Parts: sequence; C-alpha cells; structure tokens
Amino acid sequence: MNIFVINSGSSSIKYQLFKLPSEQPICAGLVERIGLEDAVITHKVYTDGEEKVIQRTLDLPDHEKGMLEVGHLLTEPGIGVIQKPEEIEIVGHRVVHGGESFSKTTIITTEVKEEIKKLFPLAPLHNPGHYLGIEVAEKIFTRAVQIAVFDTAFHQTMPEKAFRYAIPNNYYTDYGVRAYGFHGTSHKYVAGQAAEYLNKRQAKIITIHLGNGCSMAAVDAGVCIDTSMGLGPLDGLIMGTRSGNIDPSVVFHLVSQLGYDIEQVSTLLNKRSGMLGLTGFSDMRDITREMKNGDPNAKLAYEMYTYRIKKYIGSYAAALNGLDAIVFTAGVGENDALVRELVCKDMDFLGIKLDESKNTLREKGIREINTSDAKTKVLVVPTNEELEIAKQCIELTSQTPSA
Repeated sequence: MNIFVINSGSSSIKYQLFKLPSEQPICAGLVERIGLEDAVITHKVYTDGEEKVIQRTLDLPDHEKGMLEVGHLLTEPGIGVIQKPEEIEIVGHRVVHGGESFSKTTIITTEVKEEIKKLFPLAPLHNPGHYLGIEVAEKIFTRAVQIAVFDTAFHQTMPEKAFRYAIPNNYYTDYGVRAYGFHGTSHKYVAGQAAEYLNKRQAKIITIHLGNGCSMAAVDAGVCIDTSMGLGPLDGLIMGTRSGNIDPSVVFHLVSQLGYDIEQVSTLLNKRSGMLGLTGFSDMRDITREMKNGDPNAKLAYEMYTYRIKKYIGSYAAALNGLDAIVFTAGVGENDALVRELVCKDMDFLGIKLDESKNTLREKGIREINTSDAKTKVLVVPTNEELEIAKQCIELTSQTPSA
C-alpha cells in the first residue's frame, strides 16, 4: 500500500512515501521557501540501500505549485517511484492542533476541514499551512483517502487536573483555554518503542523530545497523563528560540514598564529567547563549540536547559508514582551526549545512572546508555513521526470498511 505522508508548513512541505508493510520510505523530500522565486526542492530516492539526491531551485508561488512539482518528481522517468499520482492510496497529514475536537486520527471530510479552520487561532503558525496542504493534496491525489494525524491527540488522555489552568471556568468552557500539548506523534512513537524494548506494556516512561522545539510527556502504560507544553508550544522546557516557562509578570512588566505591544512580546518569547536569547545561537552544536571555547553564557545556557529537564523528570516521576525509563529523542536528544550527561547527573535517587562510555557511542536504533546496576533505564530512541503517521493511517483504514 502506498502511503504519502505530508507535513505542510506556512512556507514548506516535508514528505515521505511509504510502501507498507516496509517501514523504510522509498522517497522523501523537503520543499522550502514557497512563495519565493528561489524556492528549493530536495528530493531523495532510496533504492537497494542507496540514496539518490535531486535538488532543484525554481519559482514556487504557492503550495499547489510546490505539491505539483513533488508529484512530477514522484513520477519522473529515471527517478520516479510510482507511475501516476492515482497510485497513492492514502495521504496522511500532520496537523499540529486538534483542540478537543480530535482525540484520534481522523479521515478528512468537509466537516473536519471546517473544524481545523476553527482551530487556526490556537495554532496560527501551523494549522493554516496544514489546511493548505490538505486542500492541495485533495486536488493532486484524487483517489487517495486523506487522513489527519493530530499532534495534540496523544495528550487528550490527560486528566482534567493536569490540563486545566487555575483561571475562571468560563475561559475553558467558552474559549477552550487549557493545556493541549504538542509533539504527540513523536511522544507516542518513542514511548511505544521503549515499552516494546523493555518488554513491559505497563511501563512508566518519561519521554524527552529535544529539537528546536522541546517537550516532555509522562506516559503510563502507553497513556499520556501529563506533558510540558500548554495552550501553545511556548510553555515548558527551554528551547532553541522559545523561553519555555516564564512568570506571567514578565509579560506585564514588558508591556507596562518597557512599552512593548503584544506582538513584540510574542516575537521576543517565541523567536528571540531560549538558547538564542541566552547565547546568540539556537543550534546546540554552535553552543557546544562556544562553551568549549570558554564562553560563560554558553555554559550557563547548558546548565539552565538541562536543569529545567531535570525538574520535569522529578515532577513526572511523582505523577507516575514510579519510573521504569526515561527516553531521549529528536535531534538534540538523540545526538547531544553532553545534554544527556548533564540531565542524568546527580539523579541517583530516581535510579538514574548514566554509563559515560555508552552515552558517547553513536549507534543506530534504540540504545541503552544507563549503567548495568541502574534501576531506571536511560534510552535513546530515534523518533520517526512520519512512520508513526503512516501506521496510524493504516490502523484507521483497517477499522473503517468504507475507506
């Protein structure tokens, strides 16, 4: 079965094509700078274990033109992996925000699209791009079942005591102001992989997704009971450019004392803060380099970044009433040994002990980096959100005879 997975942003389209039951994509790509004359498509084809990369620069005024070019690449003689777009049977769309309307993967209908539009105010940087991707995919892959997989869906199992804010009730009942959480597809995937590795379906696991955006989740027997992001993706951990947890009084001070308007506050906390605000860099590799060169700001930033993660591990271990494993995933979590070292340092009370030699090894797949006598496993689990989306699409259609 051919499943095409799309992650459509405001000016980009990420995609992968799976021919299930194989879990390896047969092609993948990224369309960047949509709306500009020098847009770039990087298309990769995987054949017999080898990767062929095709890169093209061209004028892509909108998402429809970008997706049409992707369709051409999928079918182009010499590099094509299908003969015509009609061979795509399912298109799986990543949608960041599903609000309370969508607690599971959903076949896209006119009504579903309208509901996604209603959620634009909750994810103004993401949901409009996803909606565009759906509209364009419906025009190009005309025979495919279009399916939405929501980042927030995995966190819909949180109890009310975890997702509510202590503000008047009508802000929740009338306006939906509550914690929703994000990166749910990643958290679900790596928690499942970890439980399978542990051979323990009832495992108590803390998943730590560290990329440019960062979040954590407390997962009990495969069910999310708490997560660090909130109404939007700004809350929780320190991130590449986002502040994470911050006293709301800071916002009042910026507005009343420093003359900021709300747009300036949003830009400051979302785009100019986090590791970028502390060091001048948002990429952890640059910050590592600066720290090794003796930059005190870089050293402090690493300490703050990892200290915040440690605090969440403590609180989630309490919420779970136990802990079988912590899981590091995503770009930083999978590749930054220093982050993992600092997070796990002085955590003996929770049974977390890191094996330094295992931590610095670079190996593919799931790896265990705790000492042999550690009571809590420390795992590095590569995330694969696109594969998780494909699997959820298959699961849904297998349960839906009309699909």
